[in-house]
Amino acid sequence: MKSKVQKTTTSLFLKVWYTRRRFNLFFNILWENPMHPMLNIAIRAARKAGNHIAKSLETTDKIETSLKGNNDYVTNIAEEAEYMIIETIKSSYPEHSIISEEKGLTEGKDSDVQWIVDPLDGTNNFVKGFPHFSVSIAVRMNGRTEVACVYDPMLNELFTAQRGAGAQLNNARMRVTQLKDLQGTVIATGFPFKAKQHSESFMKIISGLFIDCSDFRRTGSPALDLCYLAAGRVDGYLELNLKPWDLAAGDLIARESGAILTDFAGGTDYMKSGNVVASSARGVKSILKHVREHANEGMLK
Repeated sequence: MKSKVQKTTTSLFLKVWYTRRRFNLFFNILWENPMHPMLNIAIRAARKAGNHIAKSLETTDKIETSLKGNNDYVTNIAEEAEYMIIETIKSSYPEHSIISEEKGLTEGKDSDVQWIVDPLDGTNNFVKGFPHFSVSIAVRMNGRTEVACVYDPMLNELFTAQRGAGAQLNNARMRVTQLKDLQGTVIATGFPFKAKQHSESFMKIISGLFIDCSDFRRTGSPALDLCYLAAGRVDGYLELNLKPWDLAAGDLIARESGAILTDFAGGTDYMKSGNVVASSARGVKSILKHVREHANEGMLK
C-alpha cells in the first residue's frame, strides 16, 4: 500500500508531466504554424476598421451615403475605415502597395507586395441597417495570396488564413463540407445587380440548381459567403461580376479550408473575370453542370 508521500509524489509527477506535455504541444503548434507578421497587421487593421463601422450604427444620422455607380453605394464610414486600414498598414510597411475599393491603387516602392482591401464588404446591407457586412484584407506577394483575414464586427468573428497553414475562425480550424452531390445542400449566391444583362441566364442557372439543392442564401457580402463556405455553414457558392477586393481574402480562406474555386467555365481565371463557383470538388462539378447548361457566352469568358 502506497504511503501519503508516495501518492503525493506520484500526483505531483503526473501534474508536471501533463503540464509539460500541453506546453510542448502548444509550442509545437506555434513552431509549425507561426503567425505571419503581415497577418498580424491585417488583423489589427481589420479589427480597428470593423469596430469603427459597428460603432457608427449608434449614430446613423452621421452616416453620409452617395451613389458612385449603378446600384453601387459609398459611405463616409467606409472611407474613414479605409483610411484607418491604410494608415495601420503604412505604419508597419510603408513601402508596400495597397489596392482598396474606394481609393484605388496606393503605389509603394515595393510593387511585389500588394495589400488588397475592402473596408466595407456589404455596403448595401450597411446602408439599410442590415447587420451583415465585413472588413476584408489580403496580402499578395509576387502575384500569390499569402495571408488573408475577414472580420465581421457585428458577430466579432475573425476568419483568417495563411498559405499552407489552413484556415481558422477565431483560432479554431475550419474545413469545407465534402459533398457527394447537391442533395440537401444550401448554396450561397448573389444576384448580378451590377450586370443585369446576365440576369436571365443567371436565373436559369439558379432554377436548375434549385431542383438538385435544398435552399439558397443571398447575404450580400461575398467575403463572408466564402468564409461561411469554409466554415461549413453553406455548402457551395456562385456569383457574377465580383472585384478583386471582393474575392481576394475569401478566396484564400476558402481554399485553405479545402474548397475548390473556378470561374464559370471551370478554369482558374475567376480573379480576372469576377465570376466564381466554389465548393468541395464534387460540389463544384455539380454546380458547373448547371452553369454550363444555361450560362451565356459573356458569363463563360
